[in-house]
Amino acid sequence: MIYALLSVILAGYLVWIWLRPSPAGQRAPVVKATETPIKQPVAKKAPTAPRNVSIPAEIPPGTRPVETILEAQIALVRQGISPGSIDGAAGGQTRAALIAFQKKVGIAPSGLLDGATRQRLLIDAPVMTEYDVTSDDLSRLAPLPKTWLGKSEETRLDFENILELLGEKAFSNPQLIRELNPQVNWNEITNGSTVSIPRVEYPPVVGKAAFVKISLQRCVLEAFDAQTNLLLHVPCSIGRLAEKRPAGELHVTAIALDPNYTFDPAVFPESTEAQTLGRKLILPPGPNNPVGVAWIGLDRPGYGIHGTPAPEQVGRTESHGCFRLANWNASYLAKMVWVGMEVVVE
Repeated sequence: MIYALLSVILAGYLVWIWLRPSPAGQRAPVVKATETPIKQPVAKKAPTAPRNVSIPAEIPPGTRPVETILEAQIALVRQGISPGSIDGAAGGQTRAALIAFQKKVGIAPSGLLDGATRQRLLIDAPVMTEYDVTSDDLSRLAPLPKTWLGKSEETRLDFENILELLGEKAFSNPQLIRELNPQVNWNEITNGSTVSIPRVEYPPVVGKAAFVKISLQRCVLEAFDAQTNLLLHVPCSIGRLAEKRPAGELHVTAIALDPNYTFDPAVFPESTEAQTLGRKLILPPGPNNPVGVAWIGLDRPGYGIHGTPAPEQVGRTESHGCFRLANWNASYLAKMVWVGMEVVVE
């Protein structure tokens, strides 16, 4: 009996201990699983200035940022930076031209027509111009013989058709000229026919370049002044065979505009006709001459910088060893160079 009473008293005491209030007089709060913990505020980092971004200068009156790739190509040409044959497409040569421009003005060289580039690459109106075909233009058109011998028998190797002529005038791919003039019947072009073409021209040449650099890896030719400011950037075709690519320091030895061309069969072993001819031929001048409308000789026999009858292929196909440019680029470069000038091939 006594033991039973003691057991009841002890049990009651233990219950009292477990249920008594906390020292502060309240139970500790219980956090439910469904409650969201309060996040501590995180201090924000101070903003940092963007790297390699040039602050745009005030936009001159009458100009505006370019809006399309076609406008960018035209604006680049007006600054002496060639994107290759203008075609309105963002290809590799356009990216290389954008990088050249970005380096020139001191912004990040992305090769993209990004916001910073648009703010610096300005264009003035008009972007296009109306060109009236002349009787002189039409008189220059003639079929181009397919053989070396046939070409040597012509008085001039001029344009084959009006699209080729207009493409050269506008530094443009003939296909772009077609697209810009969907209403034109190219088989019925007459004296006075009006077509729309890009309005392009290089900056006036105010002095000679100090030196030229050619990059074999990038297929690019660039001319600089004495302060290493970029004067000209153009795509360039190089020799197909590595052993025929002259690297190192060369010098200009001759400058000829509208040259003729000496066809040597030994230089064209892949040509069946060349091997059967067995003699050299003199081909007359003209834009469809193998060296185009300009020849800049170098101090390595048989090597030079010259134009081409196929400007759309420059930088995309390889040459027999010379440095091949679009005709409009070769003739413009010829105004900058001088006999004895250094040409560095990297």
